Amino acid sequence: MTPSRRCATLPGSRDAGDAGDAVANACMTRIGFYILRASEPHAFVCRLCQQLLRRGQQVYVHAMDAQQVRRIDEALWTERPESFIPHDVLGAGEDAQTPILIGQTEPPEHHADILINLAPDVPLFFSRFARVAEIIPSHDSLKAAGRTRFQFYRDRGYQLDTYQDVDG
Repeated sequence: MTPSRRCATLPGSRDAGDAGDAVANACMTRIGFYILRASEPHAFVCRLCQQLLRRGQQVYVHAMDAQQVRRIDEALWTERPESFIPHDVLGAGEDAQTPILIGQTEPPEHHADILINLAPDVPLFFSRFARVAEIIPSHDSLKAAGRTRFQFYRDRGYQLDTYQDVDG
């Protein structure tokens, strides 16, 4: 059973004022591609999580491997010392109320607002989220994988937004 979800928005999206108004079954997952200038996505992911947290949205950060999970976890603790970004690592005793989870496997069903994908492949569970943020660092191999994901979504009719030269 797929959980009920609302149509969530990402910062910079064209419908940012309409978050939460649509019923889950009435909206198709929207995909945003963020093409970074930086080769590492950690600072951008932290800023994005902070913005989404302020909007009251639940976020799942899907990492490519355990090492990236640890780096994102550490970055969320240290990126902005003056602010706290409540988060947890999937499988570490997370609470259903934790707004931001980081992992490399399928997240719990209660996280259905925003998926931030850092993995090179399209996660099989992406469509249960209202929004997907595909983060594309400046590495050539990661850009190529991003193009493949873009084609996957485009060929299936998903609405795509692209944000070029985003500060990492």
